[in-house]
Amino acid sequence: MIKMLKYLGKSAAWIPLIVALLIVQAFCDLALPQYTSDIVDVGIQQGGVETAALDEIRGESFEKLLMFDKSDKLLKYYYYGDDVDVAARGLNAEDAEPYITYPAAVVYALENADSSMLPAEVQLPEGMTIVDALLAMPEEQRKPMTEEINKQFEGYSDIMLSQMAIGFAQSELEAQGTDMDALRMNYIFKTGAKMLGMALLVMAVTIVVGFIAAQLGALFGMNVREKIFRKVISFSNSEMDKFSTASLITRSTNDIQQVQMVIVMILRMVLYAPILGIGGVIKVVRTGTGMGWIIFIAVAAILVLVAVLMSVAMPKFKMMQKLIDRLNLVTREILTGLPVIRAFSREKYEEERFDTANKNLMQTQLFTNRVMTVMMPFMTLIMNGISVLIVWFGAKGIDNGEMQVGDMMAFLTYTMQIVMSFLMLTMISIMLPRASVSANRISEVLETEPSISDKEQAVEAGITEGRVKFDDVSFSYGDSEEKVLHHISFTANPGETTAIIGSTGSGKSTMINLIPRFFDVTEGAITVDGTDVRDFSQHYLRENIGLVPQKGVLFSGTIASNLRFGGEDASDEQLREAAEIAQSTDFIEAKPEKYESPISQGGTNVSGGQKQRLSIARAIVKKPKIYIFDDSFSALDYKTDAALRKALNEQVADSTVIIVAQRISTILHADKIIVLDEGRIAGIGTHEELLESCEIYEQIASSQLSENELKRGKSSESNGKESE
Repeated sequence: MIKMLKYLGKSAAWIPLIVALLIVQAFCDLALPQYTSDIVDVGIQQGGVETAALDEIRGESFEKLLMFDKSDKLLKYYYYGDDVDVAARGLNAEDAEPYITYPAAVVYALENADSSMLPAEVQLPEGMTIVDALLAMPEEQRKPMTEEINKQFEGYSDIMLSQMAIGFAQSELEAQGTDMDALRMNYIFKTGAKMLGMALLVMAVTIVVGFIAAQLGALFGMNVREKIFRKVISFSNSEMDKFSTASLITRSTNDIQQVQMVIVMILRMVLYAPILGIGGVIKVVRTGTGMGWIIFIAVAAILVLVAVLMSVAMPKFKMMQKLIDRLNLVTREILTGLPVIRAFSREKYEEERFDTANKNLMQTQLFTNRVMTVMMPFMTLIMNGISVLIVWFGAKGIDNGEMQVGDMMAFLTYTMQIVMSFLMLTMISIMLPRASVSANRISEVLETEPSISDKEQAVEAGITEGRVKFDDVSFSYGDSEEKVLHHISFTANPGETTAIIGSTGSGKSTMINLIPRFFDVTEGAITVDGTDVRDFSQHYLRENIGLVPQKGVLFSGTIASNLRFGGEDASDEQLREAAEIAQSTDFIEAKPEKYESPISQGGTNVSGGQKQRLSIARAIVKKPKIYIFDDSFSALDYKTDAALRKALNEQVADSTVIIVAQRISTILHADKIIVLDEGRIAGIGTHEELLESCEIYEQIASSQLSENELKRGKSSESNGKESE
């Protein structure tokens, strides 16, 4: 699957930008829970007071703090002032906070406690706090008491001390006349504004990343479709037979779409999941809640679930694409052969065949969908179970003073983000197996080297006359040991008509397909004007060959566009001339739009004879050195056949003409007739010569010609010999 990314081409340069944007998105997503925690802990519980290290502390309060200062008088370093009633903060709160937290917490606790914290013999006057009493004592009397009090605070957690220190700061601010409600709301609004800004930034980044990912996915689909098309165009008949047309259609459409969707998800989700997951783990560690083990339980449960589901679904995903191939094949065969199906009343059978292929695909899809559907309920169960664990153990931590409510909320959110990152990977795992199969099928096509290719120094010139020579040619298909052609040798000269005839399956079409290199010879060589066809570039060789296949193929468009398929620059006059030679003028001129008349896909709106004549006209427009007609006159009546061949002989007098035919009448006047029998040459000569010397040709002629026609042929041969 990863190797498919190379087909992104230059578009891959956008991936670093996507990663950078995803990092920004993850940063914002991971910051939001902390802001929520701050609103709960600082904004609501602490009244907007962020730290115990205030900007200003009253002198009397500062004196109280100094009684419990364990920092070796560092508080006096951070707080100083000329006014004896005010100790102004001189350095950053981050620097002062570690030293002020403990004394502030003790002072706050003592000011809100009763005399039970003092020795029994010490009685507080009414209206005096413990701190005031200690402050009024001489140093030598106060010291043992403060040491005893410090021992009582040794078991307090940092969270409890911090909260009590904040209580001191709140009391101090109130004493200074600060509006605490305004302070609280100001903090909440300020933090909320930051959260809103983060959310808007996340929205913008999500839109941009989604747009770029969609663009890259679309470009990938376009690039791969183009590469597959170009690769398929270069395939010989051997590769086409290997893959089948239905499979190539599926690979060019459905398979590419599957991979394209996964690439978009990779760019949008798979890249984001580890960034979010790793960031979430870092944030969880920083919360210091001691509940990290819950995350490991969640991740392990998800991985086990995904592994089990994938092991069950993977074989079915691999099978699915083959079933789509099968469905396409059956559909294509039915639509193509619809007239034959109706003629033989086989509609019911074909319906059952289609229904079988359709149900097999449906059942496989239902199975995979049901397996994957099980995933979401289990995922929900895992997430809810994790939430319960966090709340359960978090509540105990809050009760023990080991964490705050906001910390638990932040931990819960971070854990869900980590689980969601794995859930994203799980979602891609649903599509990845099928896309992986599709990617392999695409790679099979793209990595298949055509069996017929040009040499490095392919010849692009040299065909001047078009003389075709078969020199001891043998041929077999693929790895088959059985040869289709055996030791074929003959020469087709310019200005002559060379005909090939033989029974069905004798190798006629195979032999002419070797000339334009639809297949390459197994043994021997085929030369054109003395150069081996394998030395020419395929483009140059085929530019000089006008092939009219056995089955006339027309493309959707117009009559003119189909004729210009043989020559893009052909003028209207050249089209009319070619149509006249091919005996097509009568039915073309009869159409309202004449040469601009539409031709449907496959030429289904013209008859078989008209299709053959247009195919012949298309080859004539090309004006090649070599004409090859593969049984191209079979759909024509005798009159049209004779008129076409007469006009054709005048047009192609200097070209090499090779005709494959089943009808003797088509090749009766050929300069040279080659008789094939089971892949071997049974005879070469004119019509009259073969009647005398070739038994197979005589049998074919006897089955098609009357006795008078045979006698005329033989008498012509006899007269020819006597004249010699």
